[in-house]
Amino acid sequence: MRIPAGRRERLTRLLSSPWGRGAAALAAGALPALAFPAPGLWWFAYAALVPWLLLIRTAATGRRAVLDGWLGGIGFLLAVHHWLVPNLHVFILLLAALLGLLWAPWGWLVRAMLGGTPSAARATAAIAVVPSGWLTVELVRSWEGLGGPWGLLGASQWQVEPALRLASVGGVWLVSLLVVAVNTAVVVLLTVPVARVPAVAGVCACAMAAGAVWLWAPRPERPGDVARVAVVQPGVINGLGGAERRFARSEELTGALAGQRLDLVVWGESSVGVDLAARPDFAARVAAVSRAVGAEVLVNVDARRSDRPGIFKSSVLVGPGGPTGDRYDKMRLVPFGEYVPARALLGWVTSVGEAAGEDRRRGSRQVVLELADGASGSGLRVGPLVCFESAFPDMSRRLVRGGAQLLVAQSATSTFQESWAPAQHASLAALRAAETGRPMVHATLTGVSAVYGPDGEPLGDRLGTDAGTAAVYEIPLARGTTPYVRFGDWPVYGTLAVLAALCAAEGLRALRRPGPPADLRKPGSGTPGPPARTAHGSAARPER
Repeated sequence: MRIPAGRRERLTRLLSSPWGRGAAALAAGALPALAFPAPGLWWFAYAALVPWLLLIRTAATGRRAVLDGWLGGIGFLLAVHHWLVPNLHVFILLLAALLGLLWAPWGWLVRAMLGGTPSAARATAAIAVVPSGWLTVELVRSWEGLGGPWGLLGASQWQVEPALRLASVGGVWLVSLLVVAVNTAVVVLLTVPVARVPAVAGVCACAMAAGAVWLWAPRPERPGDVARVAVVQPGVINGLGGAERRFARSEELTGALAGQRLDLVVWGESSVGVDLAARPDFAARVAAVSRAVGAEVLVNVDARRSDRPGIFKSSVLVGPGGPTGDRYDKMRLVPFGEYVPARALLGWVTSVGEAAGEDRRRGSRQVVLELADGASGSGLRVGPLVCFESAFPDMSRRLVRGGAQLLVAQSATSTFQESWAPAQHASLAALRAAETGRPMVHATLTGVSAVYGPDGEPLGDRLGTDAGTAAVYEIPLARGTTPYVRFGDWPVYGTLAVLAALCAAEGLRALRRPGPPADLRKPGSGTPGPPARTAHGSAARPER
């Protein structure tokens, strides 16, 4: 498509201005957020990076490309996490600026591969190198201390069946690689005429790989066993005595499930605000509803423990006789939400936002909970996760390797009730289910609650943020091991190998680069010397 001359001139003038180019980089980096819930334009992910890539490749210098990468990273983080603004206020700008630096080297890499007039070979290599650089950024920022793996580009494909099949082979990492590879191939197709055939071949290869995995990758074996699980979502309950009234509402909704032949009832995160060991009256109330429905209740306790110092968030199993002794203490805490990193240095953020006033304590190991024999017969093995732990692929993988038949995430996103956050969080369960070949329950206090089958397919109705109810789901169980569970994060190692090969190739090219002409070298030396002065010239008056 040919751009009219007037519009092209205005665009050139805009991009030649440092401020205009910076604004364009921020906007281009923010575009991929539209592929995530709530907009959910999953198909847009395959072109969302194109404007950003096109901008970076036109950078006049490597330094400008680094700046374009950094500013685009800021735009991406602000767009994907905009719902944190009411809690972190201006502090989110500082966080985005710091984490956005992760995309600065990626900007340099994009220009190095696609800038100027690249050869067909270099443009073709970019289809592998640029996605590898992007995945390295995702890997680094997935560290818990940097906020965790929220907003991985591959997570935008949670409702696309072929993408979920890819996730079963290489996790969300493989899906991210595919998405960025398609974006890069589109840029090559648009800007490098000599590499259009390889670009088209690259897009076709991505499509064929996804199709092949969809058709032939091993699927979880479904022997026909079904677990009946109830999700209790009390809804928004605020004001004086909110914790007690929320508990009472959960108690009421659970009691109404009597006669449903359940295997498990799941309450959301922080559904119990007292330590059950220190408050036997609350433990007795949960045990009473467990007897009424004939199933154990998985609650989540957010309280100071009586047997050790500090506040823990814990998944606790309660049966007809009271707490069973099985519990999981949350291991990966939300930065600023549940603890303040380097509190001695950053404790001031509690005065400008809603950061944790006291750090929560973290658990030391993951736990698989084994239920008593329920309606489905033999005891069900449940792998609990709390809140944003469902964003970490390695945690659900480890639970399944430990024998979990059902994954359960207990969450509470009521702070962000009117934002995109609840839908984004619920969508992560589909990916974890597909990666592991195990069904997953995402249970919240106020929505969105959702359940997904072993292939990541939705089961039953989602409980939205306007619902205060309980719902029963028939969940098919599965056996077998997905390639991702068996082999782990192999796409990450593949990208590191690609980048290592690039560095080796550039190093060899530098060694083979010819030196300066012999007449510019000092006698007896391999280094060039300064030009000799003559009677006709000097430093002050050349060519005299």
